[in-house]
Amino acid sequence: MQAVVIAAGEGTRLRPLTEDKPKGMVEVADKPILTHCFEKLVDLGASELLVVVGYRKQDIIEHYGDEFQGVPITYAHQREPLGIAHALLTVEEHVDDDFMMMLGDNIFRANLADVVRRQMEDRADAAFLVEEVPWEDASRYGVCDTNKYGEITEVVEKPEDPPSNLVMTGFYTFTPAIFHAAHLTQPSNRGEYEISEAIDLLLQSGRTIDAVELDGWRMDIGYPEDRDEAEERILEEEGDVAESAAE
Repeated sequence: MQAVVIAAGEGTRLRPLTEDKPKGMVEVADKPILTHCFEKLVDLGASELLVVVGYRKQDIIEHYGDEFQGVPITYAHQREPLGIAHALLTVEEHVDDDFMMMLGDNIFRANLADVVRRQMEDRADAAFLVEEVPWEDASRYGVCDTNKYGEITEVVEKPEDPPSNLVMTGFYTFTPAIFHAAHLTQPSNRGEYEISEAIDLLLQSGRTIDAVELDGWRMDIGYPEDRDEAEERILEEEGDVAESAAE
């Protein structure tokens, strides 16, 4: 299964960490965020990494070259920062079949394999990892609602009155049907083509989309303090593993 990584962001909220590098190259526990992403996707069996680049794209291309741990990398250029659905369309010509997608500013220590397995077993058109957040925070995210079978029934981006406190986390699996939906999206109030609208268009066309609740943790590295917290968690986990091995 191919894996798409959205890594075109400038990371203005991460400054000063991004003054001389793109967001994905900010280091967390001595590795760029993108390296954390690539490692997870390779562990999941990715056959190819399709990396969407934009701001300071050469920094990423020169660092990783054309492969990562033996898995080939293909780059696509998002010329303007017009949203995730827009970024996804830049790799359309390279996608052969069902694929994974990860937002390249996230650190995951979670049950990603469950998402891949659930989509394959249900033959769903998409599946993604969702996380419960405090109700007062839900309006900051892409929010989804589910039925009793764990299927998505509604997706809305940053709603004033959220239908639930389940939010998308930045890891998805899709069939190529998502590309048709992405082509149909319209610019949001912030001028972006939102992946949440593309997903909602899939739902409106009768497609099945599964939700898998987060088991573990993930961190969206949006601010310097997020990077610090993720690093602290990773180093703490690595210390626990080393201590356990020594016993």
